Amino acid sequence: TVETKEGKLIIGGHVITVFQERDPGNIPWGSVGAEYVVESSGVFTTVEKASTHLKGGAKKVIISAPSADAPMFVVGVNLDAYDSKYTVISNASCTTNCLAPLAKVINDKFGIVEGLMSTIHATTATQKTVDGPSSKDWRGGRAVNGNIIPSSTGAAKAVGKVIPALNGKLTGLAFRVPTNDVSVVDLVVRL
Repeated sequence: TVETKEGKLIIGGHVITVFQERDPGNIPWGSVGAEYVVESSGVFTTVEKASTHLKGGAKKVIISAPSADAPMFVVGVNLDAYDSKYTVISNASCTTNCLAPLAKVINDKFGIVEGLMSTIHATTATQKTVDGPSSKDWRGGRAVNGNIIPSSTGAAKAVGKVIPALNGKLTGLAFRVPTNDVSVVDLVVRL
């Protein structure tokens, strides 16, 4: 069962505290014993912005997107470089988490001279439901439900952050497709 009671969400008898704050610094994480916060809004992706969660009592913040300045880690790729002194880290993107382990295995075994990745990626919240203007590029203004939309991706560049030996060796593109979930990566490399 799912219900709400006194501002809390109750799922199968498990009580979950819910907050409604625009400023993460106003969320009292400490009052509910939350030590780790996963920042998934897509808005607070720098160390400075994500650190506002710490004001409310969180001990660590994991950004679920690439970050311009937070240390970035992908499990199975560079997690050994993690240091517990970090209070804010990035877990990269879903596409980077797909691409980086594959690139690591190929690079470790054979060496990668250069590579091109393409991802077929599900719809995201930034896409239009009907045709309209886009501040990024004209293709971004196309309605997501009936189109396959070529787009950019930062995943290839992010791999260079978690595998420094591949920095500048990979490039890539994305195709946004009208599905609610799922992503696939195709990687072509010159060894």
